[in-house]
Amino acid sequence: MCGIVGAIASRDVVPILTEGLKRLEYRGYDSAGIAVLNDGIRRVRRVGRVVEMENAVRAEDLKGIIGIAHTRWATHGGVTESNAHPHVSNDEIAVVHNGIIENHEEQRARLKGLGYVFESQTDTEVVAHLVHHYFKASGDLFLATRKTAADLRGAYAIGVVALADPDTMTGARMGCPLVVGLGDGENFLASDVSALIAETRRVIYLEDGDVVALQRSGVRVVDRAGTEVHRVVHISELSANAVDLGPYQHYMQKEIHEQPRAVSDTLEGVIDSGVDAEGLFGAGSESVFRDIDSVLLLASGTSYYAGLVARFWMEGVARVPCSVELGHEYRYRDSIPNARQLIVTISQSGETLDTMEALKRAKELGQPHTLSICNVRESAIPRASRFVFYTRAGAEIGVASTKAFTTQLAALFTLTLAIAKAKGRLGPTAESDAIAQLRFVPGSIQHALNLEPQIQAWAERFAQREHALFLGRGIHYPVALEGALKLKEISYIHAEAYPAGELKHGPLALVDASMPVVVIAPNDALLEKVKSNMQEVRARGGELYVFADLDSHFTESEGVHVIRTPRHAGLLSPIVHAIPVQLLAYHTALRRGTDVDKPRNLAKAVTVE
Repeated sequence: MCGIVGAIASRDVVPILTEGLKRLEYRGYDSAGIAVLNDGIRRVRRVGRVVEMENAVRAEDLKGIIGIAHTRWATHGGVTESNAHPHVSNDEIAVVHNGIIENHEEQRARLKGLGYVFESQTDTEVVAHLVHHYFKASGDLFLATRKTAADLRGAYAIGVVALADPDTMTGARMGCPLVVGLGDGENFLASDVSALIAETRRVIYLEDGDVVALQRSGVRVVDRAGTEVHRVVHISELSANAVDLGPYQHYMQKEIHEQPRAVSDTLEGVIDSGVDAEGLFGAGSESVFRDIDSVLLLASGTSYYAGLVARFWMEGVARVPCSVELGHEYRYRDSIPNARQLIVTISQSGETLDTMEALKRAKELGQPHTLSICNVRESAIPRASRFVFYTRAGAEIGVASTKAFTTQLAALFTLTLAIAKAKGRLGPTAESDAIAQLRFVPGSIQHALNLEPQIQAWAERFAQREHALFLGRGIHYPVALEGALKLKEISYIHAEAYPAGELKHGPLALVDASMPVVVIAPNDALLEKVKSNMQEVRARGGELYVFADLDSHFTESEGVHVIRTPRHAGLLSPIVHAIPVQLLAYHTALRRGTDVDKPRNLAKAVTVE
């Protein structure tokens, strides 16, 4: 959540900072601000979009060769200009911050006792005053930042500049992503590589506890113990084109249509080389998969729904007990550790704080077998895991996750096959059959995308509604959950999902002629049961919108609308059926005129609890 960009150079950095913020807009925010050193700290902040801040910057002719910028997603204090970042202390220190300072009240009281006056309601302002306090005593910005970081509890990424030291910018990280970009005679700081890709592809991923000093000539990093360290320089694979909108109206639309390629790329390793655990997940994985007695999937949001689908695969194909938990619930309960359990964390960004903290909790409990499924290389969760499978979705900018979900499903099915093979439950014929099925998935996704005109017609009707119900059974119930989540996320229509068999146990009371009911009804073993549940809806005057298969026997009638996806894809059907519910949400939101890529109150990278 939120975004940080910083730059120190021999040229005007304002265009760099502004462009960087634009590339971070997808993370979600409600205000934006920028501060540069130029005959004092010059600062511009605005509530609303980056373009509003940019217009004010242009009007004030803001320029500088060192500066920091920020997009804020409100946590402490309302959406006001006074709460927007950067925050300034005594006109001498400027700070930007992502995350939450848990001991901000304690530090605020301490700082008030030292004579500091607070102008905002934010937790961030304590960071600015702490840095000022320590800088006033030492005259060393790097030392002041380190001392400040030692006083903070919580999750944070911060960037700092000081009027008295115009040749240095500092940063610190704990729990929230922060990367350093390396240029030629100039260096950069950001919360996401995408903010820097137009300037450099050479980046350093800071570790938890790191504090960094950036100057034009180089960077210096110390770890939480204060020891100077040399972090590896990575060449980012992200291209500037990857975060360009191209011919599409919205990033969400672009990312929905990128799914055939994204899933194909994610499956490339298993399709080309077979189910080779060591090659797919890392050295030592095959023996671990052979010895585990259960699997625990930890995730949040859409990734959690991917885990719910995977539970059916793990238990049905690999024959391994599997449970799925929300990371923010798991870390706070007294769970029973099992050293033979495989802990699988699922996160698009690799920085989801709930999931990261759940992983830490599992390791603290003595569970060593950890595996991450993630879309962002070198992010925090993969680095903290023993084994890693990177999905190859490419940059996902839209807040509502689409291609991340389907590529996570592809990765989880691959993991299922690897565990089954390691345990001797996937013979050569079954392996060949599974790989053959995987080869057809990208084509089936494309066929599902071709249904868009029909789904657009449904969206016209949905746009007039304020509530919707989604139903599914078995392995398709999580798809119903995902469909309801997408609809509520971007169209602001209240939507709920239930297992279809649960309808008569309460949700049926909601059904009337004004409540559209979406049914995921593939031609599987539960189809007849689903048809019975549909009759319950029709008997109460409910209107049905059914996503069926080509080989399902459904007939349209009064109050029953049917769209047929490609021929039933068997166990992989949830990947295909995810596409139409994404399209339904997108086109409904489009007709309601909402901000599809940046829905209200939400952020892409959730780095706070």
